[in-house]
Amino acid sequence: MPEWRPMPRVDSRRPTPARTPAFLFVLLLLGTLLLQGCSLLPGRHKDDKAGADDAPSALTSNGKDTSDGRHGFNVSVEGPDEARELLEQHLELQRYRRLDDLQLAEISRLMVAADANARELLGTLGYFTPTLKMELVDLPADAAVPYEVRIQVDPGPRTKVTAAQVDFAGPIATDTDDKTAAQRKAIRDGWTLSAGQDFTQSAWDGAKNAGLRKLVAQRFPTGSISLSRADIDADAGTARLSVTYQSGPAYRFGPLEVRGAERYSVDGARRIARVPSGQPYDQQELLDAQARMASSGYYDSVFLTLDTDADPQAATVVAQVREAKLQKIVLGAGFTSDSGPRLSADHIHNRMPLLDWRAVTKLSVDRNTRSLNSEWSAIPGDDGWRWITSGELKQDLSGDYEVDSGRARFGRSKSDPKIDRAYYLQYDYALNRGVGAPPSASALSANWSWTGRYFDDAGAPRRGWGLGLELGAGYTLSGAQRPFTRADVRSLYILPLGRVAEGDAPGLARQSRLALRAQVGAVTATDDAQIPSTLLFLTGGDTSVRGYAYRSIGTTNASGATVAGRYLAVLSAEWQKPLVFDNKVSAWESVVFVDAGSVADQVSQLNKPQVGVGVGARWRSPVGPVQADLGYGVETRKFRLHLRLGFSF
Repeated sequence: MPEWRPMPRVDSRRPTPARTPAFLFVLLLLGTLLLQGCSLLPGRHKDDKAGADDAPSALTSNGKDTSDGRHGFNVSVEGPDEARELLEQHLELQRYRRLDDLQLAEISRLMVAADANARELLGTLGYFTPTLKMELVDLPADAAVPYEVRIQVDPGPRTKVTAAQVDFAGPIATDTDDKTAAQRKAIRDGWTLSAGQDFTQSAWDGAKNAGLRKLVAQRFPTGSISLSRADIDADAGTARLSVTYQSGPAYRFGPLEVRGAERYSVDGARRIARVPSGQPYDQQELLDAQARMASSGYYDSVFLTLDTDADPQAATVVAQVREAKLQKIVLGAGFTSDSGPRLSADHIHNRMPLLDWRAVTKLSVDRNTRSLNSEWSAIPGDDGWRWITSGELKQDLSGDYEVDSGRARFGRSKSDPKIDRAYYLQYDYALNRGVGAPPSASALSANWSWTGRYFDDAGAPRRGWGLGLELGAGYTLSGAQRPFTRADVRSLYILPLGRVAEGDAPGLARQSRLALRAQVGAVTATDDAQIPSTLLFLTGGDTSVRGYAYRSIGTTNASGATVAGRYLAVLSAEWQKPLVFDNKVSAWESVVFVDAGSVADQVSQLNKPQVGVGVGARWRSPVGPVQADLGYGVETRKFRLHLRLGFSF
């Protein structure tokens, strides 16, 4: 035990002080200054505090001297990984490890509180009858701290769910409408913590919130959880769950109110958003309307909300917008292994004089292509269709020849979050330059296009599919005027492989994938029809057949040169595998691929495809996936590196 010494008694009754000589006053002043100077000498000090009352004793309550600077204690946890990691990260005792003035009695009190805290934490994992053993151990003199709190954990059996009941209150419980009944069924069928599963706090919260998200996603945006109960029988290791969802009133979309509009008309915003006024509330419809406004180019930011304080039968949709500038210039730079470095300049005018249309003009220059194009588009009508017109001048490499081409287009288009559609009249001309080049040609055609994108992530998909169709018919204008048809079909299907690893979120991160890509094209016409080469087909490069140069696969003409052909077939299979380090999915993926492509003037000649094989890597960068592939051209017997940024279909 530490030795306690009595303090000298101070008598409060003091005699009347005598007169102090002058030299004693000087000595007292000098002594005070010297004492203050001692505080500047190196040595132990306490942060922002001074005074004898704040200085802790060098002896702990067990008589152990800690004046060597060792303070605090360590916490060591032994047990199954799941329980150990939880306690190491969240146990309240960890907060006090480095306090330098704790006595043994205080540490003992903290250990008592830590027992209850550990049981509470383990309960969140479904362990309600754990066995805990705690002891305080003196550490050797050469250790960094004098003590270690050792905790041994046996979590015991995990609690199992024996029953889960989902109930409803409010209009959703009494509404006999088929859609409401289907919504109730979807919430019950989608309950994620059913009988037989392990009970954990995170699973319980996740199940309740998943049901709530389904409730507020349609018809009932003010829905809430009015009651939730988990009856735990710790001795039996069972849990009975019950939750009641309060729907609140059913809402319908009302008018659109735009806040922040100055340059662009509110009616234009309404036609762009296309909020289905009068229809039952649907969260996805609201998000689609927001996406349409955000992608229109008229706004730098858009946020749509439903005014739930308004009449539920005609609730106002509020669009808070920040408008884009009337005009702006965008400079860009990029690089691809197909075309090398690329420079571009875009001029955007959001409200052209007289027409009130939006104009986007772009100049682009790279190693193989120089182009100037401009597209003008009107604000869409109430049905979502808009008028478009565009023109383009391009100097490009087509097989072994350079081509000066032009294109003019006029028609209508409609864009939704997943589907783009258009129909238009198009004029093309192509002037081929070079010895033995094909004859120049021009044509007029009517065309229809449809592109659907059904991927889980538009920027870096892990599953889903996409399909693009282009169909056209027209007449050649050079030489003998002949009718022709043109079709171009492309598809991409991403199929997850294997089993989802338990605990993964959103659930597909660890799965490898098979990406299957195909493209088929055909131009049908008589042999003497002069088709512009820009309407014919070439392949090879980053996005088609890797291992070959950009647009280097075509058909061979009479002079032995590679030119564009009338028929195209491309197939590709790519295996994508996420890379896992320390049991965590990284931002990197490895790929193995096989590509094959063929171009010909006769369908029967497509049976000799050129094949490319190789390996690659993907990096999910903050600005989009970076793709690097090393392809080997089986026919050319050469390796080729392909680099690309971003995903597009």
